[in-house]
This record gives sequence, structure tokens and C-alpha cells, in this order.
Amino acid sequence: MGLLHSLADFGISDRLPPNSLVTGWYEGVCPQTQALLRLPRTAFVEAIARGLMRQFTEVPPSPEGKMYGVLLVTAPTGELAVLKAFSGLLGGSSERTGWVPPIPGRTQVSLSEQLTLRRLEALKTEILTLQHLPQRTELAALAQRYAERLQTLSSHHRQRKQARDRQRQALTANATLSPEATALALADLVKQSQQEGGERRRLKRDREAALQPLRTAITQADARIRTLKQERKALSQELQAQMHAAYSLTNFAGATSSLSHLWPTGLPTGTGDCAAPKLLHYAASHHLPPLALAEFWWGVDSGDKQAGQFYGPCRDRCQPIMGFLLSGLDSSPTSEQLADAAIARLYEDDALLVVNKPSGLLAVPGRTGDQQDSVLSRLRCQLDRPLTAPHRLDKGTSGLLLLAKTAAAHRHLSEQFAQRQVKKVYEAILSQPISQSQGMVDLPLWRDPSDRPKTCVEFQRGKPSLTEFRVLTPGARPRLCFVPHSGRTHQLRVHAAHPQGLNAPIVGDTLYGAKAQSERLQLHARSIKFVHPTTGQPMDFNCPVPF
Repeated sequence: MGLLHSLADFGISDRLPPNSLVTGWYEGVCPQTQALLRLPRTAFVEAIARGLMRQFTEVPPSPEGKMYGVLLVTAPTGELAVLKAFSGLLGGSSERTGWVPPIPGRTQVSLSEQLTLRRLEALKTEILTLQHLPQRTELAALAQRYAERLQTLSSHHRQRKQARDRQRQALTANATLSPEATALALADLVKQSQQEGGERRRLKRDREAALQPLRTAITQADARIRTLKQERKALSQELQAQMHAAYSLTNFAGATSSLSHLWPTGLPTGTGDCAAPKLLHYAASHHLPPLALAEFWWGVDSGDKQAGQFYGPCRDRCQPIMGFLLSGLDSSPTSEQLADAAIARLYEDDALLVVNKPSGLLAVPGRTGDQQDSVLSRLRCQLDRPLTAPHRLDKGTSGLLLLAKTAAAHRHLSEQFAQRQVKKVYEAILSQPISQSQGMVDLPLWRDPSDRPKTCVEFQRGKPSLTEFRVLTPGARPRLCFVPHSGRTHQLRVHAAHPQGLNAPIVGDTLYGAKAQSERLQLHARSIKFVHPTTGQPMDFNCPVPF
């Protein structure tokens, strides 16, 4: 079967156990992004992966720790088959018999990669040599010796000064000496002081004469290090750009695109080398419909990765391209799916896109494999072009969301958000009455890493956070207008719910104290004002509140 392995190869019966595969696993999900798709790691595909782990215990593929993956697919014969892949290199090689090969493109830049890596190694060696320049140690030792000599000399001079001070007191108190004799004695004391000052200056001049050549050599070395680091960074970026331009991904809709086209703002080095992209690209290229995917770590533990444990696609290298790779799995979406896929586009030009984000859908992909479906992922697939999000809305929050079509637009909009130049207005319904009709909530907010995803009020470690509010409709469940003057995570929700804030959680916000309800989070981004990143013209958008 070539790279297609039978279930028996992993110690799995060809007969599927009842209900072992999740049927209709992409129902209700945007057909262009179906796995955003949540390709389910069912017990069945994990059993296949554990069969591969058993093989590893008998014949370890490599002593290093790395991610491996298995993809359950439907073979052209209609039978179930398995593809397997490893991330990066295995035993120093990108290819191994029986394993899915790397995504095409690396061979196109192999010579350039070798030359660049050789130059990068030379730069690293030269930088290390300059960082351990002998003059650095010599300067430190010589400076220490001169510091000790100056300290000793200063100590002697202090003792002599104290003695002179005593002599001056005795001279002025001695009535038997003539004025002339007293003046001569005092002048001699002044001369001694001047001689000691000259002695200090000579020692300092000697110190500077000895240290200056060493300092000059070190300054020149540091300047050279900065130049080398800049060259190293430029070479790395150039190689990464070449590789991303050469890497060619194919999805299940039959579309092929380079990494640089998919994400022109730049992706980390190694994007495309992980197991999941390799598996999905190969399956799409060979018309092998995927059923389930599982990735696991094997080898030496590393950070939060432990041998034998399953993990979702990595956040930086895999998640940004998963939407494209998984596009096209369902060629006949239902009307319900099409309705679910619709995201209202309120404005669009060559630089940006303004949409009305629905409640219950992430603005951008999350950290784990089951959080890949998002506004950003769906629109990337629907438009077949790169998009980035210069800001976020919570999953439960609906309303106006800006997306950038170019790297320049993303930078410009991000700067406006960072400098608080974007003006946003939200509308919300609170779960209980409040006493004030308008005002400001000023409570510093902090995200405790041990209590994610919550944000809390923290006066010691929190960042300044300010929210302006005004009651639009009073009552048991008042409707409010919120204007955030800062942009902290969950700011409006915490300021509404906290006892020192409005003490009234937003309806539907069970995370911050609202009672369990079937209602969605009653928070909507209704207005946004900013400057167009290309034309410089003021932009003002409003979106009707759906509740």
C-alpha cells in the first residue's frame, strides 16, 4: 500500500467496533473550515496511535523527543487506511521509508539553505569568539587592580589628611609661634595636600592609559557583534521567506498555495514541518478523505510535552494554516451549514474588512485543536486570501470586528489600538439593577496564569483599566452603553460584575457570576471609529444590537 498502512499494522482489527467513529463530526460547521473541523481524536484513532507507540518501545525511531501523528483515511478501495508522519527531522533526515514525506518545496531551496546555514554557523562562531575576547577578562582584572590601588592610596591620603587637620588645629592654637612661622607651616601642609592630589591624578592617568586600548578593542568587538547579529537576523529572515515561498500546500478543495501567500505577515521558522500539516497535505494531494487525526509526543520529555500524551496542533506553526489545509472536505454542504457559514461583511476594500461577528464564534483560532473554528479561519477559507486580526472580541460577544488584508494595514490598525486611538462603543444588558445612571469604573485588571481564562481585579499587579458607562433603559435588567478607555481582556465583563464595579454581571456571563441561563452573552460591539490604514480617512461603523 506504499505509505498507506493497514489497521493491522498497528495491531487494530479491520472490523470497526460499534460507534467507534464519530459520525457527522462536521455537522453545523462552516463547510470551508470543517475541521476547524475538530478532526476528532476518537478512541479508535488514539488506539492506532498507541499501536505505533508499542512499535516505538521495541524499536525507538529516535532518542530525541518529537511530535508524531497518525491520520485515519479512506483509501481509494474504500477501505480504512492509516498515514503516519513525524515533525521536522527524524535521525537527521526529513524522509524515511513508510512515513509521509515533507511538504514539497524544501528541495527547491536546499542549496540556499545549506549555504545560509553554513554562514549562520560561521556568524555564530565569530560572535562567540568576540563575546569571549581575552581583552574582556584582561580589562576586568586590570580595572580591579587599579581600583584596589586607588582604594589603598585613598586610605593613606585620608590618614594623612586627618594628621594635617590635627597639625592645623595645633598651629592655630600655638600662641608661641610667630605669624610668619605659622604661615610657613600651614603652607607646607597645603603643599602636602597638593602633592597627594597630584599622586591621585597620576595614578588615574596611568589607569586610563592602560585600560583605554582594552576598552577600544571591546567597543569595536561589540560593534562587530551588533553587525553580525543584524546579518544573522537578515539571513534567517531571507531563508525563512524563501522556504515559505517555496513550500506548497494543497487542501481538499484542490487549491494549492505557498505559505508566504497564505500568511504574508510572516510565520515562524518550521511552519509546515509539523506532523499534522504533512499528513493533511499528503491526504489532500492524493485524494484520501480524512476521518480522524491524532498527534502525540514520544521520546525525551520537553517542557509541557510528555511521552505518550496526545496534543492538538501547535498554536504558532500549525493553527494558522489548518483552515486552508482542511478546506473543501464537504463538497455538498446543507443549507443549515451554509447559513452557519455566513458572516455579514459590512465593508471591504483592498486593505481591510469589517464584519459583524456572531455570538458563540471565536474571533480567531484558539490554542487547542477543538478551538480552530473562528471568524478569521472561516473568512480566510471563503476568501482564499490571508487575513489577520488586529483586535479581538470574546467568543460570546457579537458585533463589529476589524480584519486586515495586508501586513501594512495590520501594523497601522494595531498601532491605533495600542495608542487608544480607536473609539469603541458596546451595548449590554445587566442581570440586576444598578444605582448610578452613568459614571466611570476604574479597577486595575490582571490575568492570573493559574486561573485562566478569568481576568481579576488586582490592585498590586493589575494594569490600569477604565470603563465609561451610561444607562440607556433602567429596570430589573437595565440596558447600558459601555465605552472602554482601555482594552483589557474581559474588561467590560469584569467591571460590570465586580462588587467594586457595577456589581451586576452581564446577562449570560456565567464566567463572572450571572446565573446559568440559556441566553447568549448580552454584549454587543455596536460602534467603532478609526482611521483608514491606507487613505487616512476617518471611518465610522455602526451595527444594530441583536438583543
